[in-house]
Amino acid sequence: MTSADMPVPPLARPENGSRRALAWDAAVERLVSFAFALPCLAVVAACVLLPCAWLFWLSAFGADGTASWENYQRILDGASYGRIFLTTFEVGLGTVVACVVLGVPFATFVSGLPPRRAMLFLAAVLLPFWTSLLVRAYAWLVLLQRSGLINGALLRLGVIDVPLPLAFNQFATVLGMTHIMLPIFLLPVLGAMRNIDRALIRAAASLGATRGYTYRAVFLPLAAPGIAAGAILVFVMSLGFYVTPAILGGGNVTVLSMRIARSLSNYANWGAASALGVLLLAFTAGLFGLSYALQRAFLARQRT
Repeated sequence: MTSADMPVPPLARPENGSRRALAWDAAVERLVSFAFALPCLAVVAACVLLPCAWLFWLSAFGADGTASWENYQRILDGASYGRIFLTTFEVGLGTVVACVVLGVPFATFVSGLPPRRAMLFLAAVLLPFWTSLLVRAYAWLVLLQRSGLINGALLRLGVIDVPLPLAFNQFATVLGMTHIMLPIFLLPVLGAMRNIDRALIRAAASLGATRGYTYRAVFLPLAAPGIAAGAILVFVMSLGFYVTPAILGGGNVTVLSMRIARSLSNYANWGAASALGVLLLAFTAGLFGLSYALQRAFLARQRT
């Protein structure tokens, strides 16, 4: 076969043409992805954005449609609202601290186990998910009340002479919420710890670092994004708890969700309840924004 009979390969597109083609492909891909996500976005808009806009309208506008900030002014001027917000944040922060103190060592232990044994421990932690939240709250009440199992055992052993006030207070509320939120905290923490490259741990040990120093300086910083994500998730979800504070608090612990329910059930005041909901939503959004900024700063610091 002579050179004249050999097939001529097609000419390659010029560089500018290839860039234009890549840009077109990327635009088409984004358009197709948006088309697939459009039903989900419609559901989010109908079930989340519209109700939030409706809450804001009820809180900031009167029945005749005129703007009125009376509901927000009442919240700012009322001392009881300040105490309710403070109690809500205290209970949420207490739950986060308890989850971190209990969850980080447990997650560290489970992340170092073989997969089969780790699944057994994780299943034991996730077991409360199969039980009703109401049942768990009353189970803690059976344990913590003045005539409960804990006080009864301590009295029989002679450790105490008078029953301890373990129930119907903030301690019981935080304890019950920790029992509910601990599995939710563990999921992102375990995911972060399992993704840590164990070669880094061995490298630190080969350089003479002790196990305690390696855990503090290498392991925990690498697991910090998962711990932060779990803590934020627990705190945000704790702000909306109703059943557990109502049962274990016994009326002595009033959180924001209980005040909103009371405004609707006793006074049918949709404006005041909506204002409380809008403020809680704004605080949650600000918390997510702050966590996102801190996470970006942490990742940028790790790259440098």
